[in-house]
Amino acid sequence: MKKNRLEAFSDGVIAIIITVMVLDFKVPRGEALIDLLPLWPIFISYVLSFVNVAIYWSNHHHLVHATKEVDGRILWANTNLLFWLSLMPFATAWMGENHFSVMPVVVYCVDLSLCACAYSWLQHCIIKFQGENSNITKAVGSDLKGRISLASYVLAIPLALSGHPEWSGLIVGLVASLWFIPDRRIEKIIKNSS
Repeated sequence: MKKNRLEAFSDGVIAIIITVMVLDFKVPRGEALIDLLPLWPIFISYVLSFVNVAIYWSNHHHLVHATKEVDGRILWANTNLLFWLSLMPFATAWMGENHFSVMPVVVYCVDLSLCACAYSWLQHCIIKFQGENSNITKAVGSDLKGRISLASYVLAIPLALSGHPEWSGLIVGLVASLWFIPDRRIEKIIKNSS
């Protein structure tokens, strides 16, 4: 099957996810800058989630762009990823509204863990479909950043449960910063195959 419908559907769902997250901002009653201060937890949770969703979108874009065709298994793996990403607005709003308290942070980290698992599964399905000797397989390699990310999200869950949700938030932020360091392997494959 051609991949263009998968790409279009995924881009649309991710755009809606980001839009829904920003709708959680309620305009304060006052007109002074100080009136924005109560929104800081919502703003911080939004920024954290926006960055994470943007990272998933970028990685998804490169992964699918380097793929020539898809099969039914890839479609379902992609839908699984989109499902967990679509829960991000809820987890984001709950965490922001409750000032990063324990259970909202736990739910947020569980959702990020499930997003990481789902992305890993999508990547696995694409590699299996493309073949073990394909360029995409070589580019993904051992997926060290993906494994570090998942392990970090999972570690953040008991850390929050032990009364340190702020440390869990820091871990999530550090994982996001890890992904700001570009990995050009898939881009090189795309460029070389053109």
